[in-house]
Amino acid sequence: MDGVLEKAAVKRCISALCENGVAGKVRVLADSARTAQEAASALEIEVGQIASSLIFKLPDGSPLLIITSGRHRVDTDVVARNLGIAQLDRVDAAYVKEKSGYSIGGVAPLGWLTPATILIDQALADYEVIWAAGGHPHAVYPTTFSELIACTNAQPMVVGD
Repeated sequence: MDGVLEKAAVKRCISALCENGVAGKVRVLADSARTAQEAASALEIEVGQIASSLIFKLPDGSPLLIITSGRHRVDTDVVARNLGIAQLDRVDAAYVKEKSGYSIGGVAPLGWLTPATILIDQALADYEVIWAAGGHPHAVYPTTFSELIACTNAQPMVVGD
């Protein structure tokens, strides 16, 4: 995939990684990593090691990023209850792009255009190395649970099963 590292969104992610002292480097995959399963297959790892970035809208209209393990789905009722709100609102691709600066399938957990409330799936702590999107559907980078918390200020939570 020529040119992926030259994309503005990938450059913004790489810059954010550097600013936060993240040691892992963005890796370009030949195959798409739009889904957790695609990314895990391309990297030859367990799907649970994929840190998927899912975006919702809070009642005040601000974004909520849930960094979740690829091994399960987010239970929006549980998350809403834990946050003390009635529900999480689904968002469309335009909202994701406007708030994060990334397109769906390549949303990195840092380097966002707009501040977000960030939760991280406690299940990701089960893995020594996890992989997150690097700003493009073909770009990923290695990190750890504790590193993601440190550079995103994410709040750990059980978000699904």
